[in-house]
Amino acid sequence: MKIVVAVKQVPARDAVLRVAGDGRWIQQADLAYEINEPDAYALEAGLQLKEKHGGEVVALTVGPAGAAQTVREALAKGADRGIHIEEADALAFDSLGVARLMAAALAPEKPDLVLTGLQSDDLGYGQTGVLLAELMGLPHATIIMQVEVRDGSIRVKRELEQGWFQLVDLPLPALLAIQSGISKLRYATLMGIKRARMKEVRRLTAAELGVSAAPGAEIARVYPPARVKQTEMLSGSAQEVAARLVERLRFQARVL
Repeated sequence: MKIVVAVKQVPARDAVLRVAGDGRWIQQADLAYEINEPDAYALEAGLQLKEKHGGEVVALTVGPAGAAQTVREALAKGADRGIHIEEADALAFDSLGVARLMAAALAPEKPDLVLTGLQSDDLGYGQTGVLLAELMGLPHATIIMQVEVRDGSIRVKRELEQGWFQLVDLPLPALLAIQSGISKLRYATLMGIKRARMKEVRRLTAAELGVSAAPGAEIARVYPPARVKQTEMLSGSAQEVAARLVERLRFQARVL
């Protein structure tokens, strides 16, 4: 069973973010990077499926030269080989552009299963996986909590609203967008890190894949949210004040 896992390099969650001079993205110099957390859960799901059913796990990423570290991390955790579509300005490609790059790279691979995270920690579009499925002509499902491999098909458990779940049967090959938190993430062992250095990482470019950057959407401006302070005094009886307070916490602050 050949499983491809799409992984993305994103700024570390504890990194200090500053808006770049042109106002269209963040300053990337001296930033620490890590694997996108939802993609880490997709990788863990792929590794667990490999351990149960055999085959190989291929890590796929799109990004500048430094994104190779994300592939190496996946290899250290147990992926068998990697594909790095190296683009210095990955932001020149929108979600559809990135999906086209990955679809072109995966055409000769013919994977049985493609796994992605539900969304990225930096942009959060949640579109690349489903676009990739459409381009590859694969059935797909999102918000996946569990995967059960059957003879020539899979049964997946999807998370719905208000604690409800849905079981869906899909033929293989297929694409799944994995929900975060479905399992405990593994750490890369010292032996795994050493072995990762010997594993194959195939490097490709957009030019080699015949995909050009012609984004249908682009980032116009990035800015921190405005800080607004407002004080409102609630009057009435204790019961009335409590009811109004609960209403505001639920519908305005959305903390209840």
